[in-house]
Amino acid sequence: MSRSADVINLPSARPEVAESYTAKDAEIAKAISRAQENLLRQQHADGHWCGELLVDSTLCSDFVLFMHWFGEVDHPLQQRCVRHIVKRQLSDGGWNIYYGGPSEINASVKAYFALKLAGCSPEAPFMHEARATIMRLGGIPKMNTFSKLYLALLGQFPWKYLPTIPVEMVLLPKWAPFHIHKMSSWSRAMLIPLAIINHFKPTRVLPGDKQLHELYPLGTEHKDFTLPRDDRFFTWRNFFLRADEFLKILHPLRLRPMRQRALEEAERWMLERIGEGSDGLATVFPAMLNCLIALRALGYSKNNPIYKKAAKDFAGLFVDDPEDFRIQPCLSPVWDTAINVIALAESGVPPEHPSLRSAADWLISKEVRIRGDWKVNNPHPEASGWAFEYNNVCYPDTDDTAMVLMALRLVQPKDQAALEELFRRAVAWQLSFQCDDGGWAAFDKEVTEGWLEDMPFADHNAILDPTCSDLTARTLEVFGYIGFDPAARSVSDAIQYLIDTQDDDGSWYGRWGVNYIYGTWQVLRGLAAIGQDMTQDWILRGRDWLESCQNSDGGWGETCATYDNPERKGIGESTASQTAWGLMGVCACGDLDRPSIQRALRFLLGSQKADGAWEEPQITGTGFPGVFYLKYDMYRQNFPLLALATYVNYRSGVGHRPSFYCCRPVAS
Repeated sequence: MSRSADVINLPSARPEVAESYTAKDAEIAKAISRAQENLLRQQHADGHWCGELLVDSTLCSDFVLFMHWFGEVDHPLQQRCVRHIVKRQLSDGGWNIYYGGPSEINASVKAYFALKLAGCSPEAPFMHEARATIMRLGGIPKMNTFSKLYLALLGQFPWKYLPTIPVEMVLLPKWAPFHIHKMSSWSRAMLIPLAIINHFKPTRVLPGDKQLHELYPLGTEHKDFTLPRDDRFFTWRNFFLRADEFLKILHPLRLRPMRQRALEEAERWMLERIGEGSDGLATVFPAMLNCLIALRALGYSKNNPIYKKAAKDFAGLFVDDPEDFRIQPCLSPVWDTAINVIALAESGVPPEHPSLRSAADWLISKEVRIRGDWKVNNPHPEASGWAFEYNNVCYPDTDDTAMVLMALRLVQPKDQAALEELFRRAVAWQLSFQCDDGGWAAFDKEVTEGWLEDMPFADHNAILDPTCSDLTARTLEVFGYIGFDPAARSVSDAIQYLIDTQDDDGSWYGRWGVNYIYGTWQVLRGLAAIGQDMTQDWILRGRDWLESCQNSDGGWGETCATYDNPERKGIGESTASQTAWGLMGVCACGDLDRPSIQRALRFLLGSQKADGAWEEPQITGTGFPGVFYLKYDMYRQNFPLLALATYVNYRSGVGHRPSFYCCRPVAS
């Protein structure tokens, strides 16, 4: 497989732009070549890429808590987790959930508890500092429901003050006001195992020296922690809290005629989704960890083949770095491979190049041909789509599907007829997920009922799967590249959705990337691809917002704090990935000689490392806004390359590389 530096194929520049960068500019060509080589040498033998997903300390903390609940502690592994946690302690003694962020109560309590369980003395200076910060943040009472539940499993929070998660919810029919498919896919995967756990309440009693009395503010350890009601008599929150009180009254009376059937159905549901075709329940850390606990609560021994598979899948998230053991929240091979193919192809790697063809073959092999959980809310008859991970057949998503289609369109197919059939199937599947408001969500259709956010166990900020501007615009982008009818009703509805979701300052919220820079870039890129007039006032307001928050060094930066405080939007130290997004967003509106573009190019060219990558310690990926964030290590490598290629292609009049698939006309 060739990995030579001469794979770039830069088109000629127009002579009238000699005052600015041109497509022949040696510095840009060299940067592109280095970035291409960097990506190509990381490609796996079977054609795919998989960069690491880096997160905060909570995953290692949770794993230590799990080992002590399970009753079998791998002491060398626990010590590696301890080093991981201590290494990430902040100067004020706490732990945060994103780079540069403040100490956060859930992360800090979990870290302190894990360290104490592992044998760290509460009298050690670093533990004193941690305890002081935790108390300043309000202590254990200020933690969210899921974090308190993990404490309850180890006897450190009363079960009676945790919201009931009734396992009977798995029996509710689709016509009921609430059923499990009104929740997001990731909430289902977390909550159904938790409902089993909530029934059995399998609590391990800890010795006195391992307990957390000191993390309750003075006089509060035995207080009433019942969740407070709203002042108004009827609100959805009050309704759910009253229902929770009723369920708690029923619990000791054993008046639960459907309970056994519900437990059996929940068990069946869980086993079906950790079986063949999946690398664990929803292939994400929280669901997989909850599944291990639920299986044990149901009586599965550690030697049971089902439990052993679940444990093996869970261990697949470990990063066995001798210097810094880490746990990933999930794995990202499909996402990384698709973006890398796009970046390489757009930057001039020939479409018949062996690296691209092997990557395309790998992506094609990962198409999901099983109608997974999505079929409950979406009756579309033919399965397609791609998941984020290696094997996750129940949960393909629209974001990965759009990105994969954008990648496959750029690679010379070995079988044109097979490619056309794949696109026909996948585009129809993607189109079927458009919601009534014109937008696209990630995993499901119409999982948007806001009243569910008042459920007592919904404080993880992820009970819904809302439509969002970034996914909607990415879908428009791929439709534009493959010649989808721009006059189709689906397109006009999507554009109206983007108009409706634009903020007053011109920006768009980014659900799956941090944050307004991500959302605004993707909307502008999608609108350009679908053929919108990019000189419209509402579109230029998006470009102007991007330029208004460009940093003095030419880069763009924004932190996860914007999810809690939108007044911080567009503010942060420059990062490579966000600068790439900002650059591509401005480029999408034309006028490549704008100072903002030239300054952004200078930032990227000046900050590239000798190995072809860029440095980026910041987190620019979003899991659950306000709760969980993740750093895609590939973002600092592929998006800057794509941004440089985008500039070169726009400068040469190409815009984007031609597609090997063109959609047949679609009636509006």
